[in-house]
Amino acid sequence: MGEVSMVYILFLIFFGAAVLATLAMWFRQSLIIAYIALGLLIGPWGLHLITDVELIQDIAHVGIIFLLFLLGLNLNPQELIKLAGETTIVTGASSLLLLGLGTGYCLLFGYSLAEGMIVGAALMFSSTIIGLKLIPTTVLHHQRTGEIIISVLLLQDIIAIFLLLALEGSASADTGWLAMIRPVLAFPLLVVFAWLVEKHLLVRLIARFDRIQEYIFLLALGWCVGLAEIAEQVGLSYEIGAFVAGVSIARSPIALFIAESLKPLRDFFLVIFFVALGAGFNLAILPQIWLAALGLSLIAILVKPLIYRTMMQFSKEAEGRATEVAIRLGQMSEFSLLLALMAVELAIIGSEVSYLVQVATLASFLFSSYYVVARFPTPIALNDKLRRD
Repeated sequence: MGEVSMVYILFLIFFGAAVLATLAMWFRQSLIIAYIALGLLIGPWGLHLITDVELIQDIAHVGIIFLLFLLGLNLNPQELIKLAGETTIVTGASSLLLLGLGTGYCLLFGYSLAEGMIVGAALMFSSTIIGLKLIPTTVLHHQRTGEIIISVLLLQDIIAIFLLLALEGSASADTGWLAMIRPVLAFPLLVVFAWLVEKHLLVRLIARFDRIQEYIFLLALGWCVGLAEIAEQVGLSYEIGAFVAGVSIARSPIALFIAESLKPLRDFFLVIFFVALGAGFNLAILPQIWLAALGLSLIAILVKPLIYRTMMQFSKEAEGRATEVAIRLGQMSEFSLLLALMAVELAIIGSEVSYLVQVATLASFLFSSYYVVARFPTPIALNDKLRRD
């Protein structure tokens, strides 16, 4: 098949996504599953309708940048300190346990220690998208169950950011100690630069022109991609720069407006990201990893909730609340996918291990979202008694 236009690619992605998303909603499944299934269907290992996967992967990368920017926007330092106080031990201890469990599991299958640690790290995180999308708004903002889930996810996001930072540094270890510590030195400098620009420029521009919504939208967009590019130039990554950009303006009264304005743009690129993920998946490798992937996904959906529940009960949470929170967090994460993709790009792990993480993550998305929708109140519950907006 010859070269195709970008319009045709967008047609395949969004028309196909609309069709499969309708089926996913009908069967109460996560939309992420629909997007990845579409990628498998139209990609090189499916109907071969899209052959240039790298092109759409480059476009999709923008969605991850916006995702990290919006996560940063929600990380108001004062609120984070307040929420994190009660869940730091739970999040930290469970993360260490899952890291060790995932590493040991992979060593049993003959993978290297470095590969096992990447898989263990991927196992540490729960899905922000699934976790927050399946919580009714009243529970999310006004009940303790929502507060616990938010605080755990926020702390996990911070851990993920530092892991991405560590990957950036370790990838340069073969070029000398200075190259290895360059990202570690660059990160605090980037934070200080962002703080100074926000304090002396952005806050004044926002205060003066906050009534012109189009300008605020463009200012936020420019700040996000601008700091992302600066981070890339100083040896970090686009994602880390976007995250710092979001945190730097999280205290602004207009941060909520910025977050709401950018969500449609983020979702546009994230759809492409998950379709690209499916399109780039090599189905030929599935027979080699299906057993290990099955076991890893079972750890995520069965063992991980057990760990969370035990930790929260030890922290004196009510049994019912501890169980619900644990089950809602019982899956892997978008960060698991991002971690695996970055690690294979930096040649830290092989493609087989990357596919292992991807398959286990998708399986955990599927089973976890289905079980949560069937058992707990969600906006898309099939049972009228469980449906909550």
